[in-house]
Amino acid sequence: MDMKTSSERSVGGASTRAGASARVDKVDVPPGLNGLVEGAGTGEIVLTSADITDFASAEAYLDQRVNVERMRSTRLPPGVFKLDRMHALMAALGNPERTYKSVHIAGSKGKGSVTEMVASCMGECGYVTGVYMSPHLTSVRERIRLGREQISERDFAVRLRRAAEAGEQIAKDHGEPTFFELVTAVAFIHFAEEAVDLAVIEVGLGGRLDATNVLHPSSIAATAVTAIQLEHTDLLGDTLEKIAAEKAGIFKPGVPAFTFEQPEPILSVLAERAISAGTTLTVLGKDTEFSHRFESDKEHGPHSRVSMVTKENAFEHFAVPLKGEHQSFNCGLALALVDCLSTHKFATPARLVAAGLERTPNYGRFEIVAERPRIVVDGAHTPESVKGAVGAVGLHLRVDSTIIIFGCAADKNVSGMIAQLARGADKVIFTKARGNTRSADPKELARQYEQLTGTAAQVGATVADAIELAKRAAQRDDLILITGSFYVAGEAKSLLKK
Repeated sequence: MDMKTSSERSVGGASTRAGASARVDKVDVPPGLNGLVEGAGTGEIVLTSADITDFASAEAYLDQRVNVERMRSTRLPPGVFKLDRMHALMAALGNPERTYKSVHIAGSKGKGSVTEMVASCMGECGYVTGVYMSPHLTSVRERIRLGREQISERDFAVRLRRAAEAGEQIAKDHGEPTFFELVTAVAFIHFAEEAVDLAVIEVGLGGRLDATNVLHPSSIAATAVTAIQLEHTDLLGDTLEKIAAEKAGIFKPGVPAFTFEQPEPILSVLAERAISAGTTLTVLGKDTEFSHRFESDKEHGPHSRVSMVTKENAFEHFAVPLKGEHQSFNCGLALALVDCLSTHKFATPARLVAAGLERTPNYGRFEIVAERPRIVVDGAHTPESVKGAVGAVGLHLRVDSTIIIFGCAADKNVSGMIAQLARGADKVIFTKARGNTRSADPKELARQYEQLTGTAAQVGATVADAIELAKRAAQRDDLILITGSFYVAGEAKSLLKK
């Protein structure tokens, strides 16, 4: 939007007081850089920073911004993925992200789990730890936390208004910031205002051009890349090599980088990108002593344990807090990051790190949200992660039958995920999240499932309908697993809380 003076704004030829909402016919920004959603600025009220007075108005303001998470890639305006706008936004805010140390985590799957484990360990060690993750399950406030405490509604609104004001300052040259850019700015502001000792930052999408990648090398303690899988191929590339290169875009000169053993050519690409970035890549189990095993005992039931020994720390026989065998590698990566932090004068006593692991929250990651019948939500959204979620049922829970409620984005590897459902479901109900234009048609999902398995599936027009169908079919000792996307899992969790 065109800025006229500090107190007056010109939008589509109409002048209004700064921040006052206006009904406009055109949003005057450079071509291809409009961060408003399609339709905003074409006859509807366009909110400005001055309209942000509480949390409800903050949400309304964000609803008018381009939200990559909920839009098909073919509908995204050009110029959405450009770091120059985010750099300009942070500069206008005084670069709050440079006032504390950060750990930056990318990957196709598991980055959220690693983020949670690192944050929980460091919090237990006595450090004020900021956590930034995406997407959220029920409220945007979930994305920004101090330890386990979400940002308050008041603080969110205050921080967003400040970010929105900065966005208006840069809009003429760089375009309107997107939903994710603004929320990322809110997180960075919040962590600075609360004087965190450390921030653990999860990449939103990709890495190289993600809004979180404005973090400066001087303020980053370590970076990490979790498992690489085919995902967002229309945006990140259609091969594992291309996707790995995008994820490795968070590597910074002189900042230690970590991963675990991955199939070739993924590992080679990560190593090459680390060299190009001017850093060293440490691979768990190859460059660092790391081991894991699966066991069962009366205290913990079926679970995994990991051990990692370095020059700085001896983390031995730690119980992995999250369900699924794949979490052993995520836990090892989290411990490697904690170990790296100990070289930055963070104290990481083994007993406190172990206690922190045990207290790791599992929001939306094989999270039990109801009993009798037991209902689990999991944000799995790739074939490998769906396989892990379905497999975790057999490994960790005793159930008679498993009913799966499944909904996913149309631009995901749908056939691959459906194939994994067929391996562990006694009954499948397909559905879709509300308000998400990326959602796959549940009727089409059911058709594909029936074609693959020869078994009939049901369709719930809404998540609420699907839950009702599942509850009718479930017996006392059955399990209902709700998966396929964080949006389906989040909507289900909200409904089940009522």
